[in-house]
Amino acid sequence: MSEDLVRRFEDLAARWREDTQFHSSPKILFEHPAYQEIIGFGPPVLPLLFQDLEETGSFWFWALHAITNENPVPHADRGDIPRVTEHWLNWGRERGYLNG
Repeated sequence: MSEDLVRRFEDLAARWREDTQFHSSPKILFEHPAYQEIIGFGPPVLPLLFQDLEETGSFWFWALHAITNENPVPHADRGDIPRVTEHWLNWGRERGYLNG
């Protein structure tokens, strides 16, 4: 993975967190320009998204779905953030985006 991608992701993720830290609206969170730019990186950014999800619990679910066109979360668990996180992390591990 290129250092430029890592640096750019970290900068955009920090800006997104700073700008949205007091918001809960999905529209504000997921339509933020930094979040959208991260989605635009496509599959190469997936390891970074999964690592960040594991470390911070940030709401990368929309980005993961947009990039992978997958949703590993059963309907019964939607809205349960810890369970949603667990399902996505398991999905990422199974596909080699995360270790352990």
